[in-house]
Amino acid sequence: MSEQSAPSPTPAVELSSDPADTLPQEIASALKRDSAGLVAAIIQQHDTHEVLMLGWMDDEALRRTMTTGRVTFYSRSRQEYWRKGDTSGHVQFVKSVALDCDGDALLVRVDQIGAACHTGTRTCFDGRDLSVVTGHRD
Repeated sequence: MSEQSAPSPTPAVELSSDPADTLPQEIASALKRDSAGLVAAIIQQHDTHEVLMLGWMDDEALRRTMTTGRVTFYSRSRQEYWRKGDTSGHVQFVKSVALDCDGDALLVRVDQIGAACHTGTRTCFDGRDLSVVTGHRD
């Protein structure tokens, strides 16, 4: 994947200046963002453990995800926030969020309603297997 620079996100709704409406400092300081200020968010079905998709979050998208029960991403192409399912109906209900050991990726476990992929498939990886040489333990 190529790194894309993005200007500061433009929220879809006006943000409050209330400190309670910001990502807690201990979480914000643990994040290692890319040059655009984003962190990769791996989305996984909570009960089957299917990896559904990968999206991008900044502090505000993560705060919204952690406080609303619905997943919010930052769209690098549209340069705006989007809550999964608002237009498609394919909602992601948050079950848990974890930060990886390096702070540069999030694992968001969800209850996915409908397709996770914008192409209409259950996951963004369905039917996209690559031919590989498999390894084996000795």
